[in-house]
Amino acid sequence: MANLTRFDPFNDIARFEPFRGFEDLLRDFSLKPATREFSAEPRIRMEVTESDSAYTVKAEIPGVKKEDIKINIDNNQVTISAESRRESEQKEGTTVVRSERYYGQQFRSFTLAQNVDDEKTVAKYQDGVLELTLPKKAADGGGKQIVVN
Repeated sequence: MANLTRFDPFNDIARFEPFRGFEDLLRDFSLKPATREFSAEPRIRMEVTESDSAYTVKAEIPGVKKEDIKINIDNNQVTISAESRRESEQKEGTTVVRSERYYGQQFRSFTLAQNVDDEKTVAKYQDGVLELTLPKKAADGGGKQIVVN
């Protein structure tokens, strides 16, 4: 006796996998060796904590000299910028085989909920970590009320 199966025209569409052959192609053709030498520009990673009297910011800025770090405070807007330089050179004997240089600037800017007293701000940089203590400015008793004429 022959087995009968019901023909379902949508069954083949439901199993449609358009990228299956494409994945096999990409597996065979790898771009890793070509992109291995390039690395993304470093970013400033931060952690911001708040207490009743101040904000504390810990920013990771590895490989930068403390002289190349600039901090700007404008009320509650804080900007950290750092200039990084990297040079590497490979020599074989007296011939330079490869020389690479990277010069760039990275920055982070963020807004805090309360204004910062920039005169009492303390900044320390050690082992690639910038630590900022940003004291909160005392409130002026609210804003100025405007009378409508």
